[in-house]
Amino acid sequence: MNVLAKPADLEAAAPAGAFVEEVKFVQHYTDRLFRFRMTRPASFRFRSGEFVMIGLMIDGKPLYRAYSIASPAWDEELEFFSIKVPDGPLTSHLQKIQPGDAVLMKKKPTGTLVNDALIPGKRVYMFSTGTGIAPFASLIRDPDTYEKFDQVILTHTCREVAELKYGEDLVQETINDPLIGEFAKDKLVHYTSVTREDFPRQGRITDLIKSGKLFEDLGVPPLDPAVDRGMICGSMDMLKDTKALLEEAGLTEGANNKPAEFVVERAFVG
Repeated sequence: MNVLAKPADLEAAAPAGAFVEEVKFVQHYTDRLFRFRMTRPASFRFRSGEFVMIGLMIDGKPLYRAYSIASPAWDEELEFFSIKVPDGPLTSHLQKIQPGDAVLMKKKPTGTLVNDALIPGKRVYMFSTGTGIAPFASLIRDPDTYEKFDQVILTHTCREVAELKYGEDLVQETINDPLIGEFAKDKLVHYTSVTREDFPRQGRITDLIKSGKLFEDLGVPPLDPAVDRGMICGSMDMLKDTKALLEEAGLTEGANNKPAEFVVERAFVG
């Protein structure tokens, strides 16, 4: 299988409407997860929380998948957090990229996990599983999030303890960041749980919501549509179940053209 990842080769074969960007940094967390950073086109604008189509030229054809942009809108580079699927049409190749390689990126970002899609509130929950933390990696590094909410609660549920590492590093970096650390250290809360290994908090986030343990651990009241807002990104089952719990609590789903109490991202890569 012929995969074009060298900048000169990809530039020569790139389809119209796509940027060719250089990979600057790659970090592998587990045999299932990695992140990479790449150059950002000077003309590329996006809102924190949006996703974009990332791809490679494979056997002469561009192959794309939707990836949430994990870096905030002000960052000079673009960051992505990805699963590795051994026989995945794209990720089986993408996981092999090295600094100096190049990838394709379509020019138009989109998505519902943006601050504009929520009406004002006191507290925002960012519910994530696995690589679904990626859009929230963008949002918790955006000053606008802290201007809009008094408390930002990032929940991250994974199968194994090692898979929490990206989020743990991210939160630490955010708190220490000279630009937004002063906001984050007072407002950002990181709540983790694991489903398949021993850990202080075990179970799916939906079970922790239903049992009330989430709120008990955080020292906050149960979900209240008057003050609480939600964003959801994860597996299809997690999206469906968490959305149902938020609706049961009286929250209404919003969109870019009709802001409300919670939003769901359905274009999720893993």
